[in-house]
Amino acid sequence: MLTEKQEEILEAIWRAGESEHYSIDAIKKRCIVDFTESDLADLEQKGMIVRAAEKILFSNEGKNLAEAIIRRHRLASLLVSSILRLKNSAMEQVACQVEHSLAPEVEESICTLLGHPNVCPNGNPIPKGRCCKKRLRVVDKTVVSLIELKPSEAGKITYIKPGSHSNLHQLLSLGLQPGVIVTVHRTTPAFCIKFENTELAMDEEIARNIFVWKITPAVNER
Repeated sequence: MLTEKQEEILEAIWRAGESEHYSIDAIKKRCIVDFTESDLADLEQKGMIVRAAEKILFSNEGKNLAEAIIRRHRLASLLVSSILRLKNSAMEQVACQVEHSLAPEVEESICTLLGHPNVCPNGNPIPKGRCCKKRLRVVDKTVVSLIELKPSEAGKITYIKPGSHSNLHQLLSLGLQPGVIVTVHRTTPAFCIKFENTELAMDEEIARNIFVWKITPAVNER
């Protein structure tokens, strides 16, 4: 697993390479975070990059990972500009935040929703994903209230309605937060869920204000 800083460095290396620039200076000009020689050494040790003379190049693994990062960022940029209608710096700020936490199934659904776009708002190419190769046209994942799931159905928490219940802070402290996969254990006599080796009964009003990205059993078993 790479840190957000390391992902930003890989993204900058990719952007510099698109212009056929491979020097540290060229990479730093395109990187939104400051990095040092030590940061590059860490990436080299992890097998993400290789150095040749004054050039910084990707290893095969590093290239694949950087391509995925670039894809998420540019899809996020297009999403926030076309759907949320954010502009310029606001668009980039949100896109940078989204790219680090965009789950694969959400990424594919966004790409499908946008019609498998070729370029981002700035005109830069968006690397193709599995959904593009299959030319998927239907988004098969849906954001629903947790209360709508049936026993044995699962979902990944996308957001919790703020201020909806006084006990929500307690739930967050227990680890029930965005990104966590929950499975409905039963709905009667009490609404009960399972997540990360924890079984928890909750008030239905709380469950109604927790929204999840409904997923298939195959995704939940990974």
